[in-house]
Order: sequence, then structure tokens, then C-alpha cells
Amino acid sequence: MHNRHYEKIGNTTTLLPELDDIEIPYNWALCRFTTIANIFTGNSINEQEKTKKYLGRLEGYNYIGTKDVAFDHTINYKNGVKIPYDTQFRIAHKGTPLLCIEGGSAGRKIGILSEDVCFGNKLCAFETNGINSKYLYYFLQAPMFIDIFRASTTGIIGGVSVNTIKSLFFYLPPLVEQQRIVAEIEKYEPLIEEYDQLEQAKSKFDNEIYDKLKKSILQYAIQGKLVPQDENDEPASELLKRIRAEKKAQLGKKHIDSYIYKGDDNCYYEKVGNNEPVLLENLPFDIPDSWAWCRLEQAVKINPRNNIDDDLNVSFIEMKSLQDGFNNCFIYETRKWATVKSGFTHFQDNDVAFAKITPCFQNRKSVVFINLQNGYGAGTTELHILRAYAGTIIPDYLLWYVKSPYFIEWGKQHFSGTAGQQRFGTEEVKKTLIPIPPLEEQKQIVNKIHQILNSIEKDEV
Repeated sequence: MHNRHYEKIGNTTTLLPELDDIEIPYNWALCRFTTIANIFTGNSINEQEKTKKYLGRLEGYNYIGTKDVAFDHTINYKNGVKIPYDTQFRIAHKGTPLLCIEGGSAGRKIGILSEDVCFGNKLCAFETNGINSKYLYYFLQAPMFIDIFRASTTGIIGGVSVNTIKSLFFYLPPLVEQQRIVAEIEKYEPLIEEYDQLEQAKSKFDNEIYDKLKKSILQYAIQGKLVPQDENDEPASELLKRIRAEKKAQLGKKHIDSYIYKGDDNCYYEKVGNNEPVLLENLPFDIPDSWAWCRLEQAVKINPRNNIDDDLNVSFIEMKSLQDGFNNCFIYETRKWATVKSGFTHFQDNDVAFAKITPCFQNRKSVVFINLQNGYGAGTTELHILRAYAGTIIPDYLLWYVKSPYFIEWGKQHFSGTAGQQRFGTEEVKKTLIPIPPLEEQKQIVNKIHQILNSIEKDEV
């Protein structure tokens, strides 16, 4: 029929003029993606589900999100999230290509599975029907396909629907030729790797922008610039009075009253015991009038110890079990308290932990512990623990404070020890200044940070 392309569906034959300019070898065929693969997206899980249901499981399918697929086509299977084997989640099997189809990484993040997994809803699996899966994997990376994919994107976030992908055209060689093409591509792997390195450089630039933005958000948050102040909120000074009263009740005569206040001259002073107040000069930054400055040791309990039954099962956490960056993720093993109560750091639900040793400290290995085994745990001695007094400082506010640029820089300036083994010591942690907002404003700050970071992460992926 004049060497033109037609499509036959049932008894209907349709001319496809959009394919007139496409030339393929005589023994190849053009077909739609739906012909050569079963194409489907995975299932989404939110942070709460991940933490409560799936994070830290010992068995199950590894769960792969968009973040776990790198621009160099490698896949991180060890993010600590496992889905039970009897799950209703969709499963992609070993050898299946995965393609990100939504967000800033759409069409750019591509991998091929080395094991069966569950996966996220922004990733699309291509389970092949009788063709070489590696040929399909390389086809998805071809500039020609990438151009078509980009031209098909829609929406504010940018993405291509599964139905649209199914309708796109695929260049299908004979199976033997598919195998030869794969072998030839892999022979030139060094050149492909060089291209990947250029792609990674672009990704690094993108990530640096997002990283700087997140740091700015947290710095704004602890300076009182992220949410508006409400004059009806109870000032933080009243909150600190309650903390001092509770400390005094616990310590009795051992308690030394210590606090920072703002004088009539609009300057800050520190009063320790019966000593004369000392003028505090060169405070890190200005804070709103309803906020208060405080030393960490006066605001929270630092590195407290647990007193619980030896037979209790608890969580055990190593440094490698904590994610770094602007996350709040960890995994744990279960152990008897008797085996870990000595020689390890103690913690419990709602405690904030941060690494004290370089480079883990600078990399922001810090979390709020939640859903620990029976509410308690122990772990690496390279952690500092902050435990807030009830109804005073929200754990999530403490977490974003220890991830803030101010806290990281302060810690670096007060490291002790030799190069490569430097630590932010306990005594220096105690002296560190923390800006404390009113309790209601803390809640607003935490909600705003979560809202903004979630928005940034959608752009990242």
C-alpha cells in the first residue's frame, strides 16, 4: 500500500500519516508499546505509612521510590522499606525496566531490576512480552524516545500517563537482532558511562539548588521568619518558666537556676544561680519578641538514661541505620534490654537524636524516634539525645533545629578530637543556644516546614 504505515484494529484499518517520515529496516516492525509490554505504575506510600508499617521490616519486597533510581541508572534496594510478601501492592519482577514518568525526573530516571520489588506510583514498569528486556531498557534511553516522551508531557508537575505511553510507537527488530543491538551497546559502555557522568553533573547541580533551598527554609524557621507571630500566643518565656520549675522539682537542691532574659534596655542577659547577670553580646541572630533564647541544657534533657525491665524487647540502632539529609527515617533491630542497656546510648519514643561524629554530624544524620519496639531503644554511642519536657518543645521543632545551618555551623566550630575523628562533645552541646518560639508557633513552624519540604521533594523527583 504505497509503503505507508497503517494500523489494523479488529476489522478497521487506519492510515497513520504521522509515521510517513519514519524509515525502518524491511524486517523490523512498528507497533505500540502496549503490544510488547505489560505497562503499569506502582503504589504510593506516605511518610507515616512508611514509618509505621514498612520501615525497618526484616522481610518482604524492597520498596523502590523515585529517589532510589539514580540518574546513572543504578537502583538503591537498601532504603530500609520492605513490603510484606503477601501484599496487594503491584510487583515488578527481576529484569523489568523502570521509568520515572512524573515530576522533574520524568523520562530521565531509568533502571532495570535485579530483583523482584514493589515500587512507587511515579515509576512505570515495562514487563516485556516476548522481547529482549534489555533492548527495551536501552530503547527508553534513546534520544528519539526521550524527545517523544517530553513532547507527551502534560500538567504543572509534568508527566506522561500510562495510557499515553501504551499508545506510543516502538521500533521492533527481530529477536536475534535485538540481542545483537544489546551486545553492541554494552561493548561501548565506556562512552555511555561518560554520558551518564555528564547527566550526573547536571543532577548534582540540581540537587545543590534544592539543598540550599532546604537550608534556607530551616534557617528562616528558627529565626522566626517562616510564619507570622500571633500576639495572643503565650510567650516562650512562660514556657521556659515551666521547664525551670520541672527541673527544680526533679533535682531539688542540686538545681541551679539558669536562664536568659531580655532587659529593659532591650539587651539579653544570662543569670546563673546567685551570680550577677552577664550581658550576652553577639547573639547569633535576632528573634521575635515573643521568642526566647536558652541554653540547650536548660531547655531539654541531654543524653538521659532509661530504667526499664531487662526482659523487654527494644529497638537497637546503629549509625548506618539512620538516614542523613533532611529526612526523618531510621531502621532498627530488636534486642533484649539486658543485652544493650550497658555501653550504648539510651533513647525512647519522641527523643531527638543527632550524630556527634564527623562527617555524620555535618551530613545531618538526625531523627525523631517514633514507634520504637515497646517505646524504647539503645544504639551507637556516637549519638546525642535530646528529650523535651512534656508540653514545652515539640520534638519535630527540635529536629529541624538540629538540622539547621546555624546548629551545624556551631557544632563544627566546637568540634574536639583529631582529624577524621572529631566530635561535637556533650559539654559544648549543653552550652549551645536554642531560639524557642511560643508553643503554638512551634506547631505552625513544623507544619509549614513539612508543607514546603514536601513541595520541594515533588519537584526533586
